[in-house]
Amino acid sequence: MGAPHNIKRYGELWPEFRIRLGLEIVEKLKDRIIISGGWAWHFMSETGHTEYKHAHDHKDIDVFVKKENVAEVVIILQQEGFQKVWTRYDHLPSEENFRRYEKTVELENGKYHRITIDFFERNDLETIEVNGFTVVKPDLLLSFYRNIHSSDKCWAVMAAKELLQKGIDPVGNPLLSKMPK
Repeated sequence: MGAPHNIKRYGELWPEFRIRLGLEIVEKLKDRIIISGGWAWHFMSETGHTEYKHAHDHKDIDVFVKKENVAEVVIILQQEGFQKVWTRYDHLPSEENFRRYEKTVELENGKYHRITIDFFERNDLETIEVNGFTVVKPDLLLSFYRNIHSSDKCWAVMAAKELLQKGIDPVGNPLLSKMPK
C-alpha cells in the first residue's frame, strides 16, 4: 500500500513530457491492451483535467494483455524501442505472467526519461470503454490495490471508493482529479 501523501506537495503537476510520451505508446497499443492503474484513472477522469501528481500515478503504465494479443504487443513494443527488463518478480509464480518493458528517450533539454510498462497477461478481466480506451472496470481496479498496484492514496482511488460506496459511477466524475480539501 502507498505511503500517506505529504499534503504540502499537493498541487505538484506531472511534467507534460511524461503524459505525452505515455499517451504516444498507449495510443499505439490501445486496440490490444487493457489499461490499469493510474493511467486507467486518467482515462476515466474528465477530459482536459489537470495532471496533479497526487491524483493519478503516472510513474509507469500498467496494462493487461489477453494471451492472444501478447505476441503482437511485444512486437510493437520492440519496434518502438522498448526492451524487456528483468525484475525481482519475474521468477515468482503468478497468474498474470508479469513482464516489464522500458525505453529511455532523450528530451529536448538533453535530459533522459525512462518510460516503464508493467505488462500482465490475463483474459478474464471486466472492462469498460472510456474515451476510446479499454480500462479495467473501476470496482475491479480498486481491488487490485491490495496486490498489483500500490498507490492506493491517489485522489482518484480514494474518490472512486467513496463514489462507488454511494452507488455513483466514478467515470467522468470531477472528483477523480480534484484536490481534496
